[in-house]
Amino acid sequence: SARAEGTGIPAKGLTGQTYEGHYFWDTEIYVLPFLTYTAPRVARNLLKFRHSMLDKARQRAREVNQKGALFPWRTINGEEASAYYAAGTAQYHINADIVYALKKYVQATGDISLLYNEGAEILVETARLWYDLGFFNPRQDGQFCIHGVTGPDEYTTVVNNNTYTNLMAKMNLLYAVETVTHMRQEAPDFYATLVHKTGLAETEIADWAEAAARMYIPYDEETGIHPQDDNFLDREVWDLANTPKDRFPLLLYHHPLVIYRHQVIKQADIVLAMFLLGSEFSHEEKRRNFDYYDPLTTGDSSLSACIQSIVAAEIGEMDKALHYARYAILMDLADVGGNVRDGCHIASMGGTWMVMAYGFAGMRDEQGEISFRPHLPPAIRRLRFHLTVRTQLLTIEMDHDEVIYLLRDGKSLDIRHNCQSVTLIPGQPVRLPLREEDGGDTECAAES
Repeated sequence: SARAEGTGIPAKGLTGQTYEGHYFWDTEIYVLPFLTYTAPRVARNLLKFRHSMLDKARQRAREVNQKGALFPWRTINGEEASAYYAAGTAQYHINADIVYALKKYVQATGDISLLYNEGAEILVETARLWYDLGFFNPRQDGQFCIHGVTGPDEYTTVVNNNTYTNLMAKMNLLYAVETVTHMRQEAPDFYATLVHKTGLAETEIADWAEAAARMYIPYDEETGIHPQDDNFLDREVWDLANTPKDRFPLLLYHHPLVIYRHQVIKQADIVLAMFLLGSEFSHEEKRRNFDYYDPLTTGDSSLSACIQSIVAAEIGEMDKALHYARYAILMDLADVGGNVRDGCHIASMGGTWMVMAYGFAGMRDEQGEISFRPHLPPAIRRLRFHLTVRTQLLTIEMDHDEVIYLLRDGKSLDIRHNCQSVTLIPGQPVRLPLREEDGGDTECAAES
């Protein structure tokens, strides 16, 4: 359906009627990465589809008394269709999720036309929302705080300073500043059009930069982890070990207010932030955060296993990485949740591709640079996949001894393999050892 500019990808695709064909953040965070690198024209259409909803997103922001634009949590026509604000509208992070997908698409494709003509307008309006939603909190040394929001974990709602939300808002603000500043200097005609359409003021750009620079990111010195939000660590830990297996998912057997009082996680939250914004965390912080939050995660969401697998692979927990990968792969094939009759889990399908590319192949694509740090588990003998990078086709093939990179067309392409810079020439395969002999994981993982 995404081949037409007037449509998006529903949570169940065309496989079932659950969610009534509505779109969520699933598309941008779980499906767009696959499409960006395999079918960029389809990814472009999906981003244009989000832009077509911008006027209704502006209207939605007015309805909740905010400036800028607020994209609906659940929609089919641009209007909010979620009836439960705590786990719906309060998930303001959808604004930044859309911007994240836009940023990754532009970096991978070099599609400046989309960025200038549609993307920049989204950036301006979402940045306005974040600046209006947050405030410089004197009780946090003047840092920029965002209160009353829900992160990806829907078992913890309407909280102050959800770490995922704050980090993604920071990214959103910085990308807006970077883009409009570049347009002003290098593309003044496009910038003038943007100002005409949005009423953008110079002072706003400075405001966004200040908010991003002073964004409050929760961190607990005692435990050395990032709290999921300001109060998460103060809650009672849910006894998952003694919860009967037939009492999952928890939301079907417990009132939401009971769940909200506990440290229990429906789906990856901090762990998702560590994948999407890896450079914001050190390698040791990733390990400590994962070790703390993984045992609290129920698996009640189909969106979680793939992300847990990717981060587990990055920190060297290969048994867990493979366990979660199998769960994601078999989600529909083995009907793990007993609900395939209601439709397939499209986001989990996209997440399965991410497990292979970002998890086991160790691909990262921050700042427009493609890098690989493979972590191939013993159970997988060979992995092969293709990427489209700025219209060029790149094939990656690996086994437990070596990785073969083959750029099939176009101009030369610079990548990184295990922290080593490599220039690929079209038609000339490059063979490199899967791992360095010293296995120096920590330094490069920290760089990613």
